Amino acid sequence: MKKTPSRMFCFSARGNLSRRMGGAPALPIDFSDGGYRRVAPAPTLRLLFLVMTLCAGVAASDPACAAPPSFAAVKEKRTSSEAYLLDRHGEVIHEIRIDPSGRRLDWKPLGEISPALIRAVIDSEDQRFFAHHGVDWRALAGAAVKNLYSSPARGASTITMQLASILNGRRARGRRDWREKWEQIERAREIERSWTKEQILEAYLNLISYRGELQGIGAAAQGLFDKEAHGLSAVDGWILAALIRSPNAAAEKVAARACVLGQRLAAIPDCAGIEAKTRAALAPRLAIKPRANLAPHVAERLIGALPSGSAPSRSVASTLDGKLQRFAADVLREQILALKAQNVNDGAVLVLDNETGDVLAYVGNSGELASARFVDGVRAPRQAGSTLKPFLYGLAFERRLLTPASLLDDSALDVADPRGIYRPRDYDERYHGLVSARTALASSLNIPAVKTLELVGIETFLRRLRELEFAGLNEDEDFYGPSLALGSADVTLWNLANAYRTLANGGRWSAIGYAPGEKRASRRVFSEESAFLISSILSDRESRSLTFGFEGPLATRFWTAVKTGTSKEMRDNWCIGYSSRYTVGVWVGNFSGAPMWNVSGMSGAAPIWFEVMTWLHRSEPSSAPRIPRGIAEKTADDPRGPHAEWFLQGTEPVVQKIAVPELHPKIIYPADGTVMALDPDIPGERQKIFFEAKPRARSLRWLVDGAVIGDAAGRPSWPLSAGMHSAALVDADNRMVDRVGFIVRGRRDPAEPPFDLVR
Repeated sequence: MKKTPSRMFCFSARGNLSRRMGGAPALPIDFSDGGYRRVAPAPTLRLLFLVMTLCAGVAASDPACAAPPSFAAVKEKRTSSEAYLLDRHGEVIHEIRIDPSGRRLDWKPLGEISPALIRAVIDSEDQRFFAHHGVDWRALAGAAVKNLYSSPARGASTITMQLASILNGRRARGRRDWREKWEQIERAREIERSWTKEQILEAYLNLISYRGELQGIGAAAQGLFDKEAHGLSAVDGWILAALIRSPNAAAEKVAARACVLGQRLAAIPDCAGIEAKTRAALAPRLAIKPRANLAPHVAERLIGALPSGSAPSRSVASTLDGKLQRFAADVLREQILALKAQNVNDGAVLVLDNETGDVLAYVGNSGELASARFVDGVRAPRQAGSTLKPFLYGLAFERRLLTPASLLDDSALDVADPRGIYRPRDYDERYHGLVSARTALASSLNIPAVKTLELVGIETFLRRLRELEFAGLNEDEDFYGPSLALGSADVTLWNLANAYRTLANGGRWSAIGYAPGEKRASRRVFSEESAFLISSILSDRESRSLTFGFEGPLATRFWTAVKTGTSKEMRDNWCIGYSSRYTVGVWVGNFSGAPMWNVSGMSGAAPIWFEVMTWLHRSEPSSAPRIPRGIAEKTADDPRGPHAEWFLQGTEPVVQKIAVPELHPKIIYPADGTVMALDPDIPGERQKIFFEAKPRARSLRWLVDGAVIGDAAGRPSWPLSAGMHSAALVDADNRMVDRVGFIVRGRRDPAEPPFDLVR
């Protein structure tokens, strides 16, 4: 038979085999007693080799003789099915799977693989691995002879031959015709020429499939035994070696093969332990626990959509700080556990670098304690509560409608709204009379905030909130109404924390993010002066003592400005605050929207905020912001007493003492435009309205539809009657000082015609 030139090249290239290793391999185990010795082909084997060589002339030669890839190329090409999120210091903080085709972990060097496993694999698959040059001719001849007289067919593939098939894109095992077998032999011999035995064994253990989707020793060790490859025991190694021949065989067959290995290698007396461990390992789970699971929501956004094989390293950097992320998550879980009895299940923490906008910690939920582990509490919209008040007062200061020393009346208030009468109340259910704007904001009084919104205007306030990038505020002013001052709008912790960071940065807003090096937009939203005034108020312990006291989780030992918030029915807790370097935002509640039981911002979110902020400044000071040029300091004398106060230049008082004005008589209830309805199921004499005025003075009288019903010292009642009515407050000289109109719908007497609002 005439040889082709390429085939002749292959044969001549195969001539130099004398350099193959003849001593003990450089491995972390001793094979001297394992029967692994070098053997020379017997005359019969040489004849078989000659026959196969002559037959190979009709086989396709080029694919078989193509140079195999280098060990380094194979190692580089083989990628993990996992991607890794790195923190700002290069530490792996989260691991996420992105390749569904198979489960592969990082490449394991031979020195990091259990010697017991290596011994078991060699004994099971290729006992003369360190003696042959890619092909075990003795085993091949024995298999050829046996296959002539018995069935099923027996193979004789060495570890190198199996590796050649894997690199050629074919399963390591399976029936082949003689052409395919010869190509496998050719490739194995070429690999042996350019690779060391250690490299062949290392690549084999990292590329072979063990069970189901588990590919490589790293995935098999973790998926079956929850161990690292270096920690596998002898029994683990026997089971894994038994799986190589038939990865998806029944547990009984795998255990039987493992038992044979154990008896051969360690002379074990019985197989009961192996059988039990095999059943446990091959139970239907194959779960691989991630080595790092600190930032699932950031990992999902940064690398969750990364295409398979797009990057060999599959590592994505972030701005997160691993130590801070871990600490914030731990503090959140501890607080949720402490509040479990009060129906608290969920929370979130966000930490920002004021200067750069880098997200330093992003804890989307409380992990295993969360009611919905895949919900991201940082991005989930929740009712803002009192956390919007600083932006409202900042806008009022900036427009010179108020100063921190302006007096606001904290007394009963009814506001007519298209949906009915809105009556705000303070958290402590008390009225405090005249208070300064500083005290009203610092102590989070609700009624002064609603009155401030009346000064500013709902639409104007909405525009400012939209400038701060609060997402979802797309409705008109009638949709939100006066309750917008108290945080009836839905916001996210992501937007809210960055809005407070805007105040920390002197009123300049910029985008935040967790991808390093990204360009972030920046613009001015508040004047530096108004931002300074808000920071001054939110850091004032004395001014917030009316509601929160002097000590507590808001009182840090370094400069901070902070605000809490609690939404309606205690469904949401907030605590957002900043130092000179960091902004920390915390939300606590339930993803389901279920109310918490007697949990306010002070007892829910504030302790977490305090712990995180204290950790951040454990060795770093925090100083108050510098005083802008447009700020003047004057002495103000208000109900709190004489004290220094900050003013925008041009708004400071001309005299040192701010006179406390006499209250103008006003109707508190009913509000102008109130609509009531008679109830046909309640006796008419019991359906009454009670009038309320301020101040309560005997010199003021009530008139309803022109008739006197009593003085303003008490709360006179009036029986309801269907129709349009007016109520007036007159002084001792019979001069009208206030007037409202109200409507009563319905009919009291069935014989009486219904009230027509149009007449």
